Amino acid sequence: MIDSMTHRKLSKTAQRPSPTRPRHGATNATWCKRMLSVSALMLAMASTATWASDVKNQQTQAAADIANNTDTCYVEGVSDRLKCGFVTVPENPNKPDGKQIQVHYVVLPAVKNVNHEEALLAIAGGPGQSAIDNAAGFDAMLSKVRQQRDILLIDQRGTGRSNLLTCDEGAQSPLSFDDDNADTLAETQKCLAKIDADVTQYGSLNAIKDFEAVRQHLGYKKLHIYGISYGTRMAQLYMRLYPAHLATVTLDGIVPMQQSVLEIGASIDRGFDLLFKDCQETTACHAQFPELKAEFDQVAASLAKAPVMENVYDPVTGEKTMLTMTRGKFYGSIRMALYQANVRALVPHAIHQAAKHNFQPILGLYSLTIDNAGMAMGMHASVVCGEDMHRITPAMREQAQHSFMGKTMLEGLEATCEVWKVPAVDDSFSEPISSDIPTLLLSGEIDPATPPSWGELAMEKLTNAKHFVAPYATHGVAYQSCANNLIADLVRSGSVNDLDGECLKKDVRRSFYLNASSVEPLDATSTKTTADDNASTGAKE
Repeated sequence: MIDSMTHRKLSKTAQRPSPTRPRHGATNATWCKRMLSVSALMLAMASTATWASDVKNQQTQAAADIANNTDTCYVEGVSDRLKCGFVTVPENPNKPDGKQIQVHYVVLPAVKNVNHEEALLAIAGGPGQSAIDNAAGFDAMLSKVRQQRDILLIDQRGTGRSNLLTCDEGAQSPLSFDDDNADTLAETQKCLAKIDADVTQYGSLNAIKDFEAVRQHLGYKKLHIYGISYGTRMAQLYMRLYPAHLATVTLDGIVPMQQSVLEIGASIDRGFDLLFKDCQETTACHAQFPELKAEFDQVAASLAKAPVMENVYDPVTGEKTMLTMTRGKFYGSIRMALYQANVRALVPHAIHQAAKHNFQPILGLYSLTIDNAGMAMGMHASVVCGEDMHRITPAMREQAQHSFMGKTMLEGLEATCEVWKVPAVDDSFSEPISSDIPTLLLSGEIDPATPPSWGELAMEKLTNAKHFVAPYATHGVAYQSCANNLIADLVRSGSVNDLDGECLKKDVRRSFYLNASSVEPLDATSTKTTADDNASTGAKE
């Protein structure tokens, strides 16, 4: 986990005229914060999660590099000078002479540069994340691939620098915001009224056409693809629509085409249950927190009656501020913590402290989402409203009623989609991918978003594929195991035949924190002085 980065000073040749990333959003923080709590996949790139203030600085610095269509640039966290630019495409492909938008890309050049005709396209998740803003994480994870292949990053339309669709943060502190009582419908209407874009044109199918336009522009004959979370949907669409241009595919944290991402509610509940089970089966954790599930239920029930309002220390600035701790924030903070093994280890302690009316540790976990997890929430809505909402069945609605996260997510997105009015894709969109392209599928057993069963569903008509399940991994297996080496082997050989997932069985679990600073039980003399832990940010190792 990268907690902060050193901001690179641009050389004169790399500087760009624009100091900030172009935005096409509205100043409507309420809608963004509410959307964050009900968003579908909400992938946070596990290896590149940062403090909100760092994210904003990174994006500003990178934007200054990539604002114009010139040849070279720097991006945050990558020391090399990179190739950057954009292609200009119609916002609506059916109106080629209508409004045009820029789709930006960055190329991390191969170290040895032995194969000019191939690159690996790394596709970010969300939906709504910027691939370019996550360049450092992709570069580290794909370092072996980059020895002999360029790494291509594209800010998908509606994200990053590619006609960003979001609502900018307003003056209201996210800590004091009462998300449980927000009027999603009204706030969505305010946001849409200020967005200068046709939000119906920012779905996955148009975006794939953009990706193909970038490939042609750069002259690559073949692409290897790595997609993570929602990025696996994009990868599968590339397999369906442009198979001749693909050499290999890796799907990490898989969203099968047959699955609506709104079924994630059950996956989130599964992730919570696995956490409680792991603590119960771990001697030290169970001894320290013997009633963890009961404490969680206790806090959730209390917050369902009324939020807790109190002065706390802001986990980012350290200043005193008002906290409105809602049930949505409580659930959402824990949900996001489950995506990263090192932060997941802090959750039992945070729940236990919340049951003792100390919300500072939970506040630390919540700080990971203050910047909307780097998500373009307008683009997120365009994708989910057009590709997933119409797939909700009566059985799924019934199941959602038994899950706080499922019910909240469904209700919030229904209100949003009523305003967004994105036409539904046709039924063929949801058909399984039939392909013989060499494909590696990766699932984490304790993934709180895309469980291994989703990977099995994606395998239905893949005739040249292997699906490996990492027993100790969460979301994004390649970032926390030997899977990045398997990806490099796949790219090098162009075959899944010799791939062996035995190394994924290595026990890389993180011991649960039993107090604010240690994974070891407190001795009798120290327990008295530290029982009421003052603070735990939950965001740094």
